[in-house]
Amino acid sequence: MTPADSDTPASTTDSAASAGSEALTGSAHSAVTGSPEISAASAIPAWRSPAAWCVLFLVFIAAVSLDLWSKDWAFRTVAPQPVVLVYEQVSGNPGYSLPWHPGVTAIAPDLLDFHLVLNHGAVFGIGQGRGPLFIAFTVLAVCTALWVFGKHTSSRSHLSHIGLALVLAGGIGNMYDRIAVGAVRDFLHLFPHRELPWGLHWPGGSNEWFPWVFNIADSELIAGMLILMLAIHLNERRQARATAIAVQPTTPA
Repeated sequence: MTPADSDTPASTTDSAASAGSEALTGSAHSAVTGSPEISAASAIPAWRSPAAWCVLFLVFIAAVSLDLWSKDWAFRTVAPQPVVLVYEQVSGNPGYSLPWHPGVTAIAPDLLDFHLVLNHGAVFGIGQGRGPLFIAFTVLAVCTALWVFGKHTSSRSHLSHIGLALVLAGGIGNMYDRIAVGAVRDFLHLFPHRELPWGLHWPGGSNEWFPWVFNIADSELIAGMLILMLAIHLNERRQARATAIAVQPTTPA
């Protein structure tokens, strides 16, 4: 995710990936395993379930394909001429600039624009030129997500598997860009030209409602974390309900 009106790129992907790793490990065993009503015989571990692997794989492939296709489409069509990125020119070069283009209105009025931006750093421009560190960070997050899937989910934890697949797709989609392109390709700009009231502004000086440009991978990562939080909430409610039923006093005959 990159500031729309700044030469200093920023991305939420790496920060969110690290937060995701901590969130996944913190609540995995108690909250992502699935319904307590499922018996141990029927709720086999996810890593032993072909159906669980199928859900994870299919959602992951669909999400990664959508992300990479959307980036390729945007950099071919949003600017007047297709933008061709050469790794040797882009990698490690935060000063690399894309050809000027006015952007494209996707949803009017001023709800969503397509605007091409390259991101070399993390959120709010922190960590410029540290691509290898971000790649290592993403690998750690991916390994954590796979560990949670195999160790702390059951064959029936489908909602959790969808959330984990989206987290994996978001992280790997942007990691692909860092390895193959040299920077993350962003093109989605929410609420362009809409300004904060009363002279307020974000760190960095922008006064737009949402001054960052992002991509489908960022959206998938955030959606995956929200789905995991929902799975945690639903499972805690099921556990609380089961506990309440178990401790109800029996009525004497």
